[in-house]
Amino acid sequence: MLGFIRSLTKSRIGVAFALVFLGLIALSFAGADVTGAKFGGSGNADRAVTVGSAHIGTVDVQKAMTNALENAREQSPTVTMKDFIAQGGMEQVVDSLVDRAALMEWARQSAVGMGVSNRLIDSEIAKMPAFQGADGKFSQSAYKALLGQKGISDALLRDDIAKGLMAREVLIPAGVGAAMPQDLALRYVAVLKETREGAIQLIPSSAFAPKTPPADADVAAFYKANAARYQRPERRTIRYAIFDEASIKNLPAPSEADIAARYKLNSAAYAPTETRAFTQVIVPTEAAAKALAAEIAGGKSIESAATAKGLSASKIAGTTRTKLEGEASPAVAAAVFAAARGQIAQPAKGALGWHVIRLDSVVQNPGKTLDQARGEIVATISAEKRKAALADLSAKFDEAFGSGTGLADVAKSAGLTLISTDPLQADGTVPGRPDIKPNADVTPLIQTAFGMEREGEPQVAELKAGERYVIFDVGQITPATPPPLAEVREKVVADYNTTRGYGAAKAATDKLMAALARKVPLADAIKALGIAVPAAQAVNLPRQQLNAMQPKVPATLQLMFEMAQGTAKKLEIPGKGGFLVVTLSKIIPGEVKADDPVIARARVELGQLTGREYVDQLRAAVREAVGVKRNDTAITALRTQLLGGQ
Repeated sequence: MLGFIRSLTKSRIGVAFALVFLGLIALSFAGADVTGAKFGGSGNADRAVTVGSAHIGTVDVQKAMTNALENAREQSPTVTMKDFIAQGGMEQVVDSLVDRAALMEWARQSAVGMGVSNRLIDSEIAKMPAFQGADGKFSQSAYKALLGQKGISDALLRDDIAKGLMAREVLIPAGVGAAMPQDLALRYVAVLKETREGAIQLIPSSAFAPKTPPADADVAAFYKANAARYQRPERRTIRYAIFDEASIKNLPAPSEADIAARYKLNSAAYAPTETRAFTQVIVPTEAAAKALAAEIAGGKSIESAATAKGLSASKIAGTTRTKLEGEASPAVAAAVFAAARGQIAQPAKGALGWHVIRLDSVVQNPGKTLDQARGEIVATISAEKRKAALADLSAKFDEAFGSGTGLADVAKSAGLTLISTDPLQADGTVPGRPDIKPNADVTPLIQTAFGMEREGEPQVAELKAGERYVIFDVGQITPATPPPLAEVREKVVADYNTTRGYGAAKAATDKLMAALARKVPLADAIKALGIAVPAAQAVNLPRQQLNAMQPKVPATLQLMFEMAQGTAKKLEIPGKGGFLVVTLSKIIPGEVKADDPVIARARVELGQLTGREYVDQLRAAVREAVGVKRNDTAITALRTQLLGGQ
């Protein structure tokens, strides 16, 4: 609710707090994954960072980066190392490794000689799922096997866990119990509820464009210089032919031997069966079951007898004896199938206790003879044969394409109709024809078709599993090129006129800004420009409404809530379209009562942010105390290596 507070602070509070634990996650076993950290033993050329008397090697950073990337992929499976580094991942990983090493150095150097006990490390290892056996308990054999598989030692893992535990031991207490004064929280809540009044004035370049039509030569020159603005994306036609069950000719009917074999294979499904439905009550002992059965025999219904004892009777739908044996017990099944309809069965013991059962109904299923089942068996075998024939035909086409046979020849030999689409863009649209949409058979092919390197690379694809297939290729590729000027002349002229008026619009905007700085009213300053522009848009907006627009807040409104009262600022419209002038005439503070519950919530959130700031400051102090020296040359070289030499 009060997330706006973070944006108001314009700081990275909390980021460092989270990074403290990145090292523990990245360098310790999580699930079945592990990466080691050695912080020492590297040569000078391989040292990424020196932390006091300890060293973080480039190999350590590389391993941590690999594992951190895998963790990131749990949330975004498509993220690459390049993406991860571009988003600041490498800096975060290095910072986390430095913080953990620095905290361990500082703890060792402290007057009290802080440390992490072996018993605490043992406890952490025992809790890791990667080292647990089938019984959910720590397994020494699993521990040794996984360490050997990952190529790290017991000492290395224990050292890594110790650093993570030390980070938690030192930093978490620093942020606990931080509080924000009531008055300061009141100020923040008042900001949340403030309202701002102002105006947004558009100064379009088109309003200042010369009224005389541009010369053809000027339009042509402008189009040539800005051709990329009008370029149409690459287009491709897709040629395809569908084949399905209708394409399978002269499919032999199932033989009598096939039918008989299938009937025998599924004899259990066609055999006579008996299902029984019943009502039951489960009690813990045989004595209780016999007593309950006696009450029911004496005239009580099973439902009322169960209710009187605080139990409930449950109805079981029709079930077979075999199924009941598996779900309850053979004894229960025997009792049910020995009872007469409407009678109480002999109490029997099941997996959950003793069953008292009333048999409600018996349904006899006579089963089916071979002649009675013949129709469905023939339909099933025929469907299977059609699917197999389609799969064989698909493999035959694929083999033909592999040997160099073209799409048209394969389609002709199989008697298939070849269809060609309109020139499509990668999104499936046809330029200038919004009414044309690719059909359902073509849509799944578009992405593959635009991934082909050239025309005439036929493929086979399955449209509906086992039932509908397609053979296709790219018929014609039209490279991305600007259209003829005649087709887009109207837009080009409009853009050219906008460009022609841009200089004058900029001068007019500067003049307007100067007038507003002299406290000339906006309406008077606009009038002094001597040219018609759109009327100013009045704004009267509470900050709460602005926050509700997140994350798509218009730049003009965002700017208005960052300005000082009585000021004006300008924004340039992309493409030299003109300028927007934002004026803020009044800030109306929010009215907040001392007992407003929002204040209490604000204090909690601000207290959390304060605690994270304390943690951040402690981290910085620890670094300064132990001394940190980065080897930027080695880190840059590692970054290049991780990016594949880029």
